[in-house]
Amino acid sequence: MLKKLWNGLIFGLGYMLSPLSWWNDLFFNLPIAYGFGYVVSWAVPGWFVPATIAGYWLSNVLGIVLMQVGALDMLYEQREKNLRRELAIGFGTSTLYTVAIVALVYFHVLEIPDSVLAALNLEGDR
Repeated sequence: MLKKLWNGLIFGLGYMLSPLSWWNDLFFNLPIAYGFGYVVSWAVPGWFVPATIAGYWLSNVLGIVLMQVGALDMLYEQREKNLRRELAIGFGTSTLYTVAIVALVYFHVLEIPDSVLAALNLEGDR
């Protein structure tokens, strides 16, 4: 019972980080990505935006992998774990999702709020 509860918690955390919940970006992924970009920009000034995109992608990868691990361990008591396969699926789906979001922002289907652009000092790029 405790193992199923633990795996449910892992699945739930993965769901919060994954691209499957439409509202998670505002509360989880974007703050994580922003923090990642900020930390990287300390070491390499000018890398804030690429590092933020990378942080966004990595948070989605982590979410999908956590969901897979939690769900599979919860559903199957004894299973052969294939970490390479689980990571490949997580990287693939998260990469597609991140590329789609970046493309939607690039083509102005999704707009970044002006307050965020001002904080990033990117208003001149528009």
